[in-house]
Amino acid sequence: MSAIEDAKAKFDTMLGQEVGVSNWITVDQEMINDFAKTTHDDQWIHVDPERAARETPFGGAIAHGFLTLSLASRFAYDCFDQEPGQVMGVNYGFDKLRFISPVVAGARVRGRFVLSDVKIRSAAELLRTNTLTVEIEGSDKPALIAEWLGLAIFAP
Repeated sequence: MSAIEDAKAKFDTMLGQEVGVSNWITVDQEMINDFAKTTHDDQWIHVDPERAARETPFGGAIAHGFLTLSLASRFAYDCFDQEPGQVMGVNYGFDKLRFISPVVAGARVRGRFVLSDVKIRSAAELLRTNTLTVEIEGSDKPALIAEWLGLAIFAP
């Protein structure tokens, strides 16, 4: 069997199972401010903690949903290694994405991955779909849930 076929067979045995839980990351106000500068999204609910404490039900500033989502790459680095014969992995997109709960400045988040599908797309591409749940420490509700597609690229 080829390296890609070996990887597919391995992942087939893991379908429906949790395949990784990342380390916690603190989403502090500095990270939120830096993200706002980078994306030009300086809405006050993100960058004005005092006003957000007064005028929102969140008790303070909250992270941009896209900031929380962007941490998915870091979570994946914590959870996944390259397979034998794999030369790279690339983000292929999302089939579903829902922002469930806001992440208040200072909260810690982590990613939890469940493998939901795996397909060979070509002789060099293995498509994996993981359900990603971003948990907020101490909260019953997650920050977001997404079906994330990733391509594992193998040497031809």
